[in-house]
Amino acid sequence: MSSTTFNMVSLIRKKRDQQELTTEEIQYIINGYTRDEIPDYQVSALLMAIFLNGLTDRESADLTSAMLHSGIVVDLSKVPGIKVDKHSTGGVGDKLSLILAPIVAACGVPVPMISGRGLGHSGGTLDKLESITGFNVNLDLKQYAEVLEKHNMVLIGQTEDIAPADKRMYALRDVTSTVECIPLIAGSIMSKKLAEGIDALVLDVKCGSGAFMKTEENALELAQKLVSIGESFGKQTIGYVTNMDQPLGLTVGNWLEVRESAEALQGKGPADVMEVTLMLSGTMIYLGGKANSVEEGIEMSKKSIADGSAFQKFIDIVDEQGGNSDFLRNTDTYPKSDHILKVEALQSGFVSSMDSYEIGMTAVELGAGRIRKEDTIDPTAGIEFTCKVGDRVEKGETIARIHTNKKEIIDSSVKRLQAAITFSETKPEIAPMITHRVDRSGVARL
Repeated sequence: MSSTTFNMVSLIRKKRDQQELTTEEIQYIINGYTRDEIPDYQVSALLMAIFLNGLTDRESADLTSAMLHSGIVVDLSKVPGIKVDKHSTGGVGDKLSLILAPIVAACGVPVPMISGRGLGHSGGTLDKLESITGFNVNLDLKQYAEVLEKHNMVLIGQTEDIAPADKRMYALRDVTSTVECIPLIAGSIMSKKLAEGIDALVLDVKCGSGAFMKTEENALELAQKLVSIGESFGKQTIGYVTNMDQPLGLTVGNWLEVRESAEALQGKGPADVMEVTLMLSGTMIYLGGKANSVEEGIEMSKKSIADGSAFQKFIDIVDEQGGNSDFLRNTDTYPKSDHILKVEALQSGFVSSMDSYEIGMTAVELGAGRIRKEDTIDPTAGIEFTCKVGDRVEKGETIARIHTNKKEIIDSSVKRLQAAITFSETKPEIAPMITHRVDRSGVARL
């Protein structure tokens, strides 16, 4: 940690004028801001300069390191095995963590998972977990290590001790319009992930209307930056760019997605969900040293579903963290929304697009998400779909069902959902779910 003092105005000017900040300068900024020695307005100016001019790979790694070491870096060396986590950049209907963590743990690879909450159109793993009655995501770091060692997996939220600089920086980025900056996104993600105590990392970088990265170019740039940072810390890191032009699976909303996850772990998951899940879980098992290739890891993943060990692992972790696993065994017994209504197709034809962003925001409107951090989530709210892009439907046919306890927004939500789903006379070309793999050797189109 640097004790050298710098002139913050000079550092802002330096980055404004497209010059590189040194390792010591970056440490000074992060340490000073964390200790309240540098005010918000100066860090805001620096964030905008970074937003406009970017960071080199070395600067990005230094920023990640400074944020990482602003708090506790968990030591999981006493937990046997190669610890592997997965991070998704967020999407609509993205319940993959709930499915792949039990699969990978059942195959003998420890999965230490510290997840986030949803904000805006993108759902959060913690909110999904908390829809399981009693599930406790607020374990301390001692309990976190103990549960991981006992079950090969643990699912918690970010503690105050993990990368506190990132928490402060993110809040500032949120109100200074500097969220969509690839070096800052990468530093934020990797500082938290590296603090978990992982040995390797698999990344799911979403691309499309429901993702933060709307274009393939931006998604690839972020994936490469994340992999570069992970590798610079000695953590083998593999990333995939995946499609988020339509929601993943057939459900959006917290309990609905948990229910779909439980079904997926019992061999009844939608094809798109399982394709991406198996690629990610297979890669995690490979990085965890339990398979000689990703393909072998995928086969092991399928076997853990077929023999019931993956679903049992999910039951075990829910029981361990205080949740009511009876709801996973008998999903129909879970409380239901007061209003469950059909959404009908306004015309006949092939489903040509499903606007993930609009669908995500409709789910938020129904009560499944939050616009402000203090908003309360309704775990029963959400949307079930009966169609995907490429399916043929007839006018008046049910294409979705909405679940909500907010009677007053039903009509507007139905109209918004109908507007988000478009039709064509000819069957559209179906985009691949996984487009690229990014690792230390470069980018490969799949």
